[in-house]
Amino acid sequence: MQTAPFLDALRREIAAAVASDDPATAAVVERLASSLEAAAHLWLLDAATQAAGQLNDQLPEGHVEVRLAGRDPDLVYVADPEPAPAATGDDAYAARITLRLPEGLKAQVETWAAAEGVSVNTWLVRTIARGGQPPRRAVGRRLSGYGQS
Repeated sequence: MQTAPFLDALRREIAAAVASDDPATAAVVERLASSLEAAAHLWLLDAATQAAGQLNDQLPEGHVEVRLAGRDPDLVYVADPEPAPAATGDDAYAARITLRLPEGLKAQVETWAAAEGVSVNTWLVRTIARGGQPPRRAVGRRLSGYGQS
């Protein structure tokens, strides 16, 4: 979604509303338009984020993310990864492997497992079943990235 056409329209509307031949008035209008343009850009980002949240509430699978491409937000549908088939009965934990990890990585895995309140084995099985993807976090109203004024 390109925000430039919306912001250009806002700038034109402000200039048309205060059409004046006075250079001092024109300078004030230009400063006002620049300030409002920055605020309007944030409002458009907030609207895209709210739209993604509403879509996420209605989607049975997957989720919508707001991604910034430069200054422009894009709404992107992300499908949930296919879950691994659930093992049943004796097949649930029939395979056994030996895994050798550096001590530092082992400590980090233990920390991650403890943070989720599960055993290291359970944490490893879940992580491998997700294809190494981190667990999906709830979508909130938080934006991350950088801003430019």
